[in-house]
Amino acid sequence: MSESQTSVEAEDDSRLELGFAITSGVAYFAGLLAEYAFGAPEAVVIGLYVAAGFFGSFFTVRSAWRSVRAGRFEVDFLMIVAAVGAAAIGRWGEGAVLLFLFSIGHALEEYAMSRATKSIEALGELTPRTATVRGAHGELSERAVEALEVGDVVVVRPNSRVPADGFMLTGATSIDQSAVTGESIPVEKAPVVDPQRAAANVAGIPARSKVFAGTVNGPAVFEMSVTASAADTTLARVVRLVTEADTAQSPTQRFIDRFQRWYVPAVILAVLVVLAFGLVVLGEPFADSFYRAMLVLVAASPCALAIATPAAVLAGIARAGRAGVLVKGGLPLETLGRVDAMAFDKTGTLTWGHPTVTEAIAAPGVSDAELAAVAHAVETLSDHPLATAIVRDLAPFVAAEARLSADDLNAVTGRGVRARVADDEVLVGSTRLIEEAGIDLPTSVAQAVARLQAEGRTTMVVSRGTTVLGVIGVMDAPKQEARATLAVLRNAGVDDLVLISGDNQHVAEAVGGSVGVDRAIGGLLPEDKVQAIRGLSDGGRIICMVGDGVNDAPAMANASLGIAMGAAGSAVALETADIALMADDLGRVPFVVRLSRATTRIIRQNLIVALAVVVGLVTAGLLGLPMGPIVFLHEGSTILVVLNALRLLRFENHRDHAGIVHEDRPSESTQADIRRVLPELG
Repeated sequence: MSESQTSVEAEDDSRLELGFAITSGVAYFAGLLAEYAFGAPEAVVIGLYVAAGFFGSFFTVRSAWRSVRAGRFEVDFLMIVAAVGAAAIGRWGEGAVLLFLFSIGHALEEYAMSRATKSIEALGELTPRTATVRGAHGELSERAVEALEVGDVVVVRPNSRVPADGFMLTGATSIDQSAVTGESIPVEKAPVVDPQRAAANVAGIPARSKVFAGTVNGPAVFEMSVTASAADTTLARVVRLVTEADTAQSPTQRFIDRFQRWYVPAVILAVLVVLAFGLVVLGEPFADSFYRAMLVLVAASPCALAIATPAAVLAGIARAGRAGVLVKGGLPLETLGRVDAMAFDKTGTLTWGHPTVTEAIAAPGVSDAELAAVAHAVETLSDHPLATAIVRDLAPFVAAEARLSADDLNAVTGRGVRARVADDEVLVGSTRLIEEAGIDLPTSVAQAVARLQAEGRTTMVVSRGTTVLGVIGVMDAPKQEARATLAVLRNAGVDDLVLISGDNQHVAEAVGGSVGVDRAIGGLLPEDKVQAIRGLSDGGRIICMVGDGVNDAPAMANASLGIAMGAAGSAVALETADIALMADDLGRVPFVVRLSRATTRIIRQNLIVALAVVVGLVTAGLLGLPMGPIVFLHEGSTILVVLNALRLLRFENHRDHAGIVHEDRPSESTQADIRRVLPELG
């Protein structure tokens, strides 16, 4: 049976239960009118109360029978016993109102809880039913989304939903990805440069070219290549994982379940003690003692206690999902709010994951324009990531008429590259490459290289012929939001913020200093990161590891909690992390920390209310408060804790007020040094 069929059947049962509860209420109030307004015969009155009890107990009896057969005595069983006991001593009306209010309370709980569930289940309905597929000869045809295969070319029309995960082949548009990643504004998309390479390496597709099923296309038509079947899309995985998360109990819920296993038998024993005390010690008639025992039974039933935690956890998970944060159950949701320290991977988490030119320093007697033009010409021939950064970041500073042509590019392993510009040999690489070529390094350039390396930059010296033109510093730029995010986390009480990286210690310290971590640990292999996490956990501290969910998976597994960045489109990140940020937005970490603490606070409030009501009503029942008010207050407290939990669905993300601004690419401020050293070109 499919999940959708199960969901429909559950919704039908919920509606039927609500209908039975309403019918029970009608029969009960009809019995009141018949008894007190019209003085109807006793048989008619009792018949109406029995009808109210039948409809009110139908689902309760079914649930209680399943529990008893499984060897458990739960709240439903207590309610049935109390109602039967009231009827046995002639209190037909009070037994009927108990079952009516219990059934209407349970039905309303199911309805209220379904609001949280539907906010996630609705995601599954976002994918369109059909897709327009372009055939091998260019013909267009409609095909069911379930029939799409990897490699199919699909045409997506303006303002329509994307039918599958894939990458763009043609066209340029903006796409509303809020359903998957939670991003509040549409994201600009562009075609992938090399479709064949992208099809062979789906994990390496640039974010600007990825599209996800269920997202909404903007004003332009585009064509895409399908990379996942309907069952394996990011949206389908999210819905599936959230459904699994709903069944994963939190530590508090596990404790409550264990508590109820002995609490319910204890209540039954207490009821027998009250009954015996009234009969033996007080010498009361059996009917009076039995009635008081039933009052205690109703008052002590832990209805609100049973629903207090799951209602809050489900609402918290649903709220996180609407913000593009996948939380896998109550355990990570509760744990995150109690973390003592957070460890952050550097590349792709605190930084953008690709190098950026930060400084270009010309040698004495060399113009900045010549340094930029020569470096740009040579690196245009290379596909190395550092070359890509130089071409991208220096291009705006090389005038069209000043551009040079290079040829005969050769890579020197571990050193850099050599090529020819006009009749001159050009070297771009390490100081060792320059020295091995017999070229003297000017003192000013050597000093600049030393300074840049001390600041964590990768340096590339540029020479033409026998003349050193200057040095270019490249660095994986920190995200603009990183410093503000870490400041918010520190203010929120996270005591230790640590950067762990495979880069050398100089680079780790440079990035760590720029974003404001408490300490930076560099030179770590994946197994070293695991040891670092274990070291941070000394003393029983709760540690959260934030990374990309792929090469950081071992460290995440050894941390108390793992958060994966940019998990949309990454099956590994979705599967390995306890919490997955669907968008590559570090600024959502404080939000989910705050949500975790709010959820824990709501759970605590609910438990206090539930226990206080039980104690108060048991005391009131022993002192003689009749069953009617006890039942109303008892069932009212159950609905109250559910409504309190549902407040989490309106929990707000105050990131903007905290000064956290997310950008989907490196900030223009990372080019400030280049503008400073190349003023005439900037």
